[in-house]
Formats: sequence, structure tokens, C-alpha cells
Amino acid sequence: MNHDRLHARKPTHDIERWSIGTIHAVDQRDGHYVVTVIDENNEPVELVVTLAIRELFLSRLDISEEESPVGEVVWYRKHGG
Repeated sequence: MNHDRLHARKPTHDIERWSIGTIHAVDQRDGHYVVTVIDENNEPVELVVTLAIRELFLSRLDISEEESPVGEVVWYRKHGG
């Protein structure tokens, strides 16, 4: 499975290849994590990531462990199928 890319901070390289979205939901499905973001056109985009990527990007958000990531801005690249 191809996984999508997700950053909690603005990328410093190839910036034109990244899209900006706002987290709408974070769920688990079929052993993977699905992060739904709302893109710049107000459309939902489902990003499939591993547990390691989920933990990494959540740890880099400017929120406490008890806070929900919903509403936070992220940068992403859709690769999954």
C-alpha cells in the first residue's frame, strides 16, 4: 500500500508539491490511520498513514496531548490508492 504524506509544519522543500488542509477527523481503518482533511476548496480528502506517521505529526502539532487535532492546519501529499 502506498501511504500519503503528512506534515504538521510547513515543508521547507518542494513547497509547490504540497497542499494545505485542516484536520476534520482522525480514525483507524484496516490497520492504518485515516486523517480526513478539508482542502482549500472545502472538499474532504482522506489521507492514509501509518501509526508512526500519525504519532509523529500529532506530536509536532502545537496542541497538548489531551487536545483534539481537529481544526489544526497540516500540509499533505496524496499518494495512496
